[in-house]
Order: sequence, then structure tokens, then C-alpha cells
Amino acid sequence: MQLDLLADICPVESAATAEVPRPARPVLEPGGSARDPAELLQSRLRGLGLPPFARFETHRNAQVMLSWTPGKRIRIHEGYVGAPDPVLDAIVRFVKATRQSARAAVRRVFLAFPAELHAPSPSRPCSPAAVSAADRPILEQLRQLHELFNQQHFDGVLGQIPIRLSGRMRTRLGEVRLDRASGRPTQIGISRRHLRRDGWEAVRDTLLHEMIHQWQAETGRPVDHGRGFRDHARRLGIEPRAVLQSVRLEIRRTGRPPGTM
Repeated sequence: MQLDLLADICPVESAATAEVPRPARPVLEPGGSARDPAELLQSRLRGLGLPPFARFETHRNAQVMLSWTPGKRIRIHEGYVGAPDPVLDAIVRFVKATRQSARAAVRRVFLAFPAELHAPSPSRPCSPAAVSAADRPILEQLRQLHELFNQQHFDGVLGQIPIRLSGRMRTRLGEVRLDRASGRPTQIGISRRHLRRDGWEAVRDTLLHEMIHQWQAETGRPVDHGRGFRDHARRLGIEPRAVLQSVRLEIRRTGRPPGTM
């Protein structure tokens, strides 16, 4: 299972935001010698108890702060090379934790560190993604389904939320994005591949899945796939899967992640 922590300043869906490792800038150590940031960060994290990974990479992706596949690969924002040990220790404890409650306690520590200020990514103007004419009726149907399910299953208490189609989701069927400062949901995403491959009946279940996460966030509950989520999913008659759906949590530095579950 891959877990992601997201920091979203300008949410856009483009190749520019893909997870491509960036060349690291050398870090000057006392005495003027330069050291590769990835090497330095890996050394510091290992010294604090980070488990071994076959690949260790740094990046400057403004949307993903931390992602890993246990034992295989870990990617972390390059800006954490400037973080003090308590912040890096929180990252290590987050990666090693097996309980959601333990992760929640430490993730606040390292998400509060402004890593993107220490290793900024190239700035891009924030503009809403264009919606194609072919997508408009699909998005309208999703909006109507959200409104219907809100009345049928949530007593109409959920707020309106933008819904988008994503062509980049390969293993995820859907996602809900949350603003870390307020904890409010900002967007629901549905996989375009999922719709083409599995059809509307399956997409309805995925939308309900994400709406449970929306309900968790809007009512102050943990946004996860724990027992509360599973019980709610069963009451709605959907399979409480946590393998292909995901929760993406955003840090908004202006206006001001947590894990892909």
C-alpha cells in the first residue's frame, strides 16, 4: 500500500505536477563543503530510526510531501533537509506507526514545517482546470448524484463540493481532498478510467465512498478507513474497500497531507 501526504498550493492536473525526481541542490555544511540534500536527509532520517527502503528520493512537488511503499521506495520533499530533528523524528514515527491514532499525533508536527519554503518548486499561475464539452454532462450527473445521495443517506447535511474527473488516477478509483487548516473537504475526484472500465453503477458506489469521507471531515471525525468508516459503508450497502479508493489531505500554505489510505 502506498501512502501519500499532500501539500496543495495550486491544485492543477497536469504533467508538471507529476512525481518526477528533481536534481537536488547541494547543501553547504560547516567549513563550506557541499553535500547532496537527498544524501544528507536520508542520513539524518536513518539516524533517527527510519526503516530501510530500496530507493530514497527527494522532490519539490508542491502537492506531495511524503509518499512511500513499505520496504521499496520513499519520496520526501527536499525542503525537509532544513527541518530540525523533532520534525524529522515525527516523519520517522509516522512511517513506522501501525495505528491511525499514532499517525495523527505526529503528522501535525512535520506538516507544520514549511518544507516548500526551504526548497520551492517553480511557481505557476493558479487557474481552474478547463472542463471539456464531453465532460460537462458527466460532471453534471455526478453533481446530481451527490445531491441525491446527500438527501437519501446523509439527511442533506453535506455541503456542496466541486467534483472533477481525473485521468491520472491509475490505482485509485476516487479521492477526497481536504484543507488542512480548516479540515474542510475541497474537492472530490473520480477516476476517468474507473468510469470507462466499470460503468456508472460502480462509480455510484465510489462516489458514496468519498461522500463518507466528506461526512467524516465535515463532522470532525477522523478521515480514514477505520471501523467507523466500515460500519457506515455497510449501512449504505457499499463495500468498505480501502485498496483502490483514497483520501488525499492538503496543506494550503496560502489560505492556508496525512495519508492516502
